[in-house]
Amino acid sequence: MVSVYNQSISVSKKIHTTEFKLWKFISSPGYLNSSHPFCKENKIISWNKKSHIDQLIYLNNLKYIREFMIWNENEGYTLLIGEKNKKKSKVNWKISSINKETYLTITVYPYFLSSYPKIISSLPYKLYIRPKLEEYLKSVLKGINWYLEKGEKVPRNAFGKHSWFS
Repeated sequence: MVSVYNQSISVSKKIHTTEFKLWKFISSPGYLNSSHPFCKENKIISWNKKSHIDQLIYLNNLKYIREFMIWNENEGYTLLIGEKNKKKSKVNWKISSINKETYLTITVYPYFLSSYPKIISSLPYKLYIRPKLEEYLKSVLKGINWYLEKGEKVPRNAFGKHSWFS
């Protein structure tokens, strides 16, 4: 089930590694087990050249399926994420380089309130959904940087608990 998306949230972070190493990491199966601060388990459903699908089980036991729709080697990917047989959010992961520094940008097009006109959904989106998703994305990006910088698994809730996923 794909939703129509009328809002997006984007967060970027400088990652202290090369573009190549970042891609190698975020394209490897099960990488969320090492880097995601709210991940209880990242199970592989399918991971080969033709299909990339996994399950993300959050600390609060919420289970999301991630189905990768576009896979651009060394650049990033686009995926759909959500509970099985329910509405999905679209997520873009993009690697970039600015002045020889590596950045990862995650943009989420949430399905929350997507069935409502923008004029009705804009206030709850701005006051509640956007801040919660930004907080979440910042933690995910910090986790990736932590793992790539320190080579250590990210402790759960390392950057604070999140009311949706902890």
